[in-house]
Amino acid sequence: MPHNEEAEKPTEELDGEQFMQRLAAFHQERGTTLEVAPRVHGKPIDLQKLYKITLEQGGYDEVTRTRGAWRQLGLAFNLTTSNAGVYAFTLKTVYYKNLAAFEIKDHHHKTPPPKDILEDLTARGGDLLTRTVENFRQAPAEDAEASGEEEVSTPNGNKMDIDEPGSGTGRSTRGLRQAPPQRVLFQPDVSSSRQTRTATSRGQSPQPTTSAPGNSYSAASQHSMPNSISNYEPRPPMPLTLRGVVTPANNSTRFYQQVAQSQVGQKRKAKDMTKPGCGYDGPNIYVRTLQALRSGIREEQDYALHHLVKISHERGDKFRFEAFPMLAEALGEYIRGITSEYYDIRWKVDYTESDKSINALDGLNGTPDLVQRLKSLVRIDVADELEPKGKSMHFEKVKEAGLTMRNLSLMEDNAKYLADMAEIRDTLTIVLSLPDDPRLVELRHYMLDIAEMVTRYWVMPRNDPLYRILLDEINRSSDRGAILTSLRAICRISMNLKDNNNLLSVPMTVVGKLASYLLLQDEELVGATLDFMYQYTAVPSNVAILLLHSNNPKYRLTPLMKELCRLLRHGEVEVQVKSILQQAIPDIPAETIPDVPDDLLRQLLQMDEPERSNTWLKCVFEEHKDSEITQIALWQAYQSRFTPFSNTALANAPGLLPAAEFIKNVSIIFENATAQVVNGTTSKFIIKGIRPRHIPIDTRQQPYLRCLWQPPSTTKPCNVFLPKPEDLYSHILTAHLGVPRISEGSSEDATGKFDPSSAHTIDPSIECHWSHCLRFTHGRPPLPRTKANLAHHIKVHLPNNTTTSGKPKPLSSSNRTSATATYPFKPNTLGPHGAHDPRLLVGADGRTPLTRTDVDNLGRDAAYHTIVYRNTPVDEHGDPAGLSLTAVLVLRNLARNIPKAAEMVRSGDVEVEGEGEGEERWVATVGLRHTGGAEEWLEGCFGGEVGRELMWSLGHNRVLGGYVADVVGLVRKGKGE
Repeated sequence: MPHNEEAEKPTEELDGEQFMQRLAAFHQERGTTLEVAPRVHGKPIDLQKLYKITLEQGGYDEVTRTRGAWRQLGLAFNLTTSNAGVYAFTLKTVYYKNLAAFEIKDHHHKTPPPKDILEDLTARGGDLLTRTVENFRQAPAEDAEASGEEEVSTPNGNKMDIDEPGSGTGRSTRGLRQAPPQRVLFQPDVSSSRQTRTATSRGQSPQPTTSAPGNSYSAASQHSMPNSISNYEPRPPMPLTLRGVVTPANNSTRFYQQVAQSQVGQKRKAKDMTKPGCGYDGPNIYVRTLQALRSGIREEQDYALHHLVKISHERGDKFRFEAFPMLAEALGEYIRGITSEYYDIRWKVDYTESDKSINALDGLNGTPDLVQRLKSLVRIDVADELEPKGKSMHFEKVKEAGLTMRNLSLMEDNAKYLADMAEIRDTLTIVLSLPDDPRLVELRHYMLDIAEMVTRYWVMPRNDPLYRILLDEINRSSDRGAILTSLRAICRISMNLKDNNNLLSVPMTVVGKLASYLLLQDEELVGATLDFMYQYTAVPSNVAILLLHSNNPKYRLTPLMKELCRLLRHGEVEVQVKSILQQAIPDIPAETIPDVPDDLLRQLLQMDEPERSNTWLKCVFEEHKDSEITQIALWQAYQSRFTPFSNTALANAPGLLPAAEFIKNVSIIFENATAQVVNGTTSKFIIKGIRPRHIPIDTRQQPYLRCLWQPPSTTKPCNVFLPKPEDLYSHILTAHLGVPRISEGSSEDATGKFDPSSAHTIDPSIECHWSHCLRFTHGRPPLPRTKANLAHHIKVHLPNNTTTSGKPKPLSSSNRTSATATYPFKPNTLGPHGAHDPRLLVGADGRTPLTRTDVDNLGRDAAYHTIVYRNTPVDEHGDPAGLSLTAVLVLRNLARNIPKAAEMVRSGDVEVEGEGEGEERWVATVGLRHTGGAEEWLEGCFGGEVGRELMWSLGHNRVLGGYVADVVGLVRKGKGE
């Protein structure tokens, strides 16, 4: 049974001959013709190899769906990349005709489609596994070979294609192919360098001629031939795909099967032709939903609203009402239908202005008495029981209609379209006037969002129904979102029109409620409230009403003014503006390494190495990027300082660090210090980035105090370093003035450490020798020359080394020793009573006056004048922005209109709409007492704390300074100042 074993053997295990035998048997059974040795571009194609490679990539359908896959597959058969699109389609056709049906049967174990919808057609599209006679419809024939591109797979039928809005094609165009690129015909170069026909004839060599020079042949002309001509090759011939014709002579069985199938197909076509609508796609999804919404059939309307919500969310930026007439009207009609759940009424739109029935809406100009009609309706009694499913579904669908209109109104064109429809304004009024119901909360928010977008194109007088409804929404609602959107809708009235929006007839309860919102920490709500107050105070009659109510405890104007002033500081930040008063001059570097004070030396001797050397370096050296010191000088200074104590009882360590380790530690202690070699005649080893200090510091990073006492007989000051001012004071009295101390244990020891017996004795030789001090020589008035006066005077030279809290002062940020302890004079001792007079300065010889240049050469830090501002936010252009700007604009409106309002109050020319008869009588009574002028009102509103806050903002807020100055100027102008 070898034949049966071969038949059961998997196709992957067959050799080439066995594979071709099985493939030929399949085609013979199917009634199709097998091309045994196909060729593409003159190259043979191994069908078994092609079959295996295609299955490795997922099969025919998967390769067809992947763009460029057939081109890549052709590389396995050495097909050239030139004109690859044609070769790829030819290779695909070879597989389609010979192996596609075999793949479905052998690999997928399914029944392949009939050959009249497979092999008999060109290799177009994919989805062969799901192709049937019922679902396959042949696309219009195109010249695929001429297109040069691979075929695009058949679009998925389960995917809902959406046409561009407004298209009238009635079918999806997403899956259509692009037009093939135009062919550029070959045009040879016809310039003068073209060769003659004799010279360029194939098979002949160039021959010299006696023709004119312009037509003569030369080697240069041969090389100047264009590349397009020299490299031209004719297109290789393409093999024709021949298909055998089935006749009764060569395959009688298959012939009669085809005849029977054609008769069945003709009967099926004749039967299907009687069905209307067959073969047509119908309208696109946009037209379908529009007609379904207008049909009045509930199931169709549910279908339409479901898709309209999705379309308005995904394609709302392209879906325009103008492209679909009656869509906005249909949505508005469906939304108004929610009224039937509360009242026994069904609205209709009248465009003739003749229908005066209660349910007729004026479609041309709007319905002015709509609010009165709604108040006259009687609400339907609803049984207190479970709600039917149909009613709940009705609410949901109405919300979907509202959401659709809301999404579409966010586009500018749609908002303009809705603004031109009077019935849309009536629809908003009807929905916002319905009774409070939790099921309507979401729909109310949608209507308010629509109102926010369309009120920009409306002029709304004081008696407009929607305007009154929005004010009532602010007054009675506790929903933050509803209040916020209502405020925005009112503030945007006629924003895009030339007409100004005058907020008139605003109830005082609304104004009082909005004034209380200014206390909230809600920037968005406060911003909307300030926008409303800005437009409200821009009308003088509104300001007059505020003045009339200013004595009412509920509507006092003073708290409002204080809150507006508080908002002037909203979002302020501190900004420091520095202006330089005196340029910095670097000090003169120290010429020698300072000596270590005795107390610091005792501490260093108790330390171990390398801690001792590291501490010594920190105390007597400082970082400076432009300074340097030789390594040998640094090492010798270290040796000279600690070698005398290395073998004494004061030191714990018997020896010093090695030179290499000591130099290495310098770079560790000072981050920016580096050891370098300066090449020259003789190399010099230096440490770059450090220099000696003028004054050493202690282990707490505090500078020592230097004694600058210099008698005339010496050439340099004392230069003794002491840690505290009191130690320096004792040192001067003892060492330089010779004031005796009281012996310990004496009865007068409690009065002080020094003997005061000779303190008040006048001695003409007594002078202050502290750094060229001239107090006793040039002082005015002159001081008596006593030791007591000198002792008191010396204290002015001693620096205060502690802060007000008693803690030591830290070093400056530049890591330099403080100037007070560094330089050999103090500024407050340069002249009498601290005067800075360069004429009173003398040099080291005590005679030569020092100039200001000499003083500056001693070094000084830069002096700045710093002004601190409290600026409020600005926009990207640097202009004022935010709540602070709107608050100052409201104050400016009040300052401008209070004089006008005061005159209106005095003359009685004020229209007041009270909240009931009692309120109206109260206003009339209070108005009689308001006989004061504008000066009184302005002083009451802008005086006291409000005035001080305005002046503070004027001086500290550079951003709002100009606006605040306008407010102050208007107040002074109103007062007549």
